[in-house]
Amino acid sequence: MLKIGIIGDIVGRNARQLILRILPQVRKEHKLDFVVANAENASHGFGLSIAHAKDLLCGGIDVLTGGNHSFDKKEICSLLADSHLQEQNPILRPHNCSKELEGSGLYISEVRGERLAILNLMGHFGMPHCDNVFVCARDEVQRLHERGVSNIVIDIHAEATSEKRTLFEMLKGDVSAICGTHTHIGTDDLMIENGSAYVSDVGMCGALDSVIGMESDAPIKRGLSGMGHIRFEVSKSERTIFQMIIISLEQGRAIEAYKIRYVQTLGWLPTLEAICIPS
Repeated sequence: MLKIGIIGDIVGRNARQLILRILPQVRKEHKLDFVVANAENASHGFGLSIAHAKDLLCGGIDVLTGGNHSFDKKEICSLLADSHLQEQNPILRPHNCSKELEGSGLYISEVRGERLAILNLMGHFGMPHCDNVFVCARDEVQRLHERGVSNIVIDIHAEATSEKRTLFEMLKGDVSAICGTHTHIGTDDLMIENGSAYVSDVGMCGALDSVIGMESDAPIKRGLSGMGHIRFEVSKSERTIFQMIIISLEQGRAIEAYKIRYVQTLGWLPTLEAICIPS
């Protein structure tokens, strides 16, 4: 059995610091074999720097996924472009991004004698142009099955929950888990069906007193004025929330899923468990 932890969007310094402080404890207490985290907002809220990527990878995260801000920090392209460097620093960008861009959205690792694939995808509504996410997902999952990989976890970085749910309905029974990121707001639809775990959005690691991890002033001004040019800044609030979905896999099938949440200054919040629908 493999036990996988999935962290949603990491937003800014306080989120990084909280993860580095509590993740070793979380890994030990929940006996995690592998941890995935979306880090496209980890550096000042926009993109991922090399230094912050290495800090997170050294701090207990095994692979970093991305999304529409994957290329905001141009320095990261050197890691994405070099396959040898990427083996040492596993950083993904959405697999359905243009093949003209650096990097890959697929990472395969050997974990406790089993092969585990992490597939990073990006949706379409409100997002930059990318290849068809459903075709890409279908074809890549088929190739992974042909290679004998049954443990397949997908991070679908998308605005529309309908796109995420469509992907789940298309792939349930063929993948181990589909976990949504990007909206920064955790959803309450964690479930297991036909051996596949699903949640529309894991929820961010970032400032609780904020708008999606950002200081509230700019979103309020945007809302009142209708002007979109007002710059967002990462919230400096120390009430930082950590959210993680934990999924147990057996022969590629999800058999247990639950969510843990920790708020700095408040401590641990009640655990949320998946509803398991029999196959």
